[in-house]
Amino acid sequence: MITLGLTGSIGMGKSTVAAMFAEAGVPVFDADAEVHKLQGPDGAAVAAIEAEFPDTTSDLGVNRTLLREAVMADPTAFARLEAILHPAVADKREAFLRANRAAPLVVLDVPLLFEAGGWRHVDRIAVVSASAEVQRARVLARPGMTAARFEAILARQLPDSEKRARADFVIPTGGTLEETRAVVRDVIACLRDQAGG
Repeated sequence: MITLGLTGSIGMGKSTVAAMFAEAGVPVFDADAEVHKLQGPDGAAVAAIEAEFPDTTSDLGVNRTLLREAVMADPTAFARLEAILHPAVADKREAFLRANRAAPLVVLDVPLLFEAGGWRHVDRIAVVSASAEVQRARVLARPGMTAARFEAILARQLPDSEKRARADFVIPTGGTLEETRAVVRDVIACLRDQAGG
């Protein structure tokens, strides 16, 4: 099995590309989706988050707006939040890998692959990338997004140029969906050949 780490900065189109891998029959582990489950109603991380960041949860799980405000207000808070979430996500990732061990190729969709050290757990890396102008337009079109929040998010992420330099594959998303899908198909074919599948 070849494990492909899929990453990209905010607004680069990583979720769209992950869906293209899944549509092509490649098992995809979505780290963000696992975080949402951990923080949702009856989520396994809710009690620990409430203990560390009081008044950020309810019966509905974590209030992401309140948690974001608590984390942004404290420079050490993001590391404390990661210490709660990362081990739980790692357990889910290992279960996914065991469940798909017969597949020639799997994708680990991890937004902070480089920043959180996840690159050490994959065989190859694909970075989803678009121009800074396209990225900014996509992100600022999101409900509730502000230029200041966008800049704060970017400050916590490795620059796109560095991600591309460290990648085995760069998947461009600034053109048409079909152009991106063609690159995804090429990456799958290349890696399946390498895996012998």
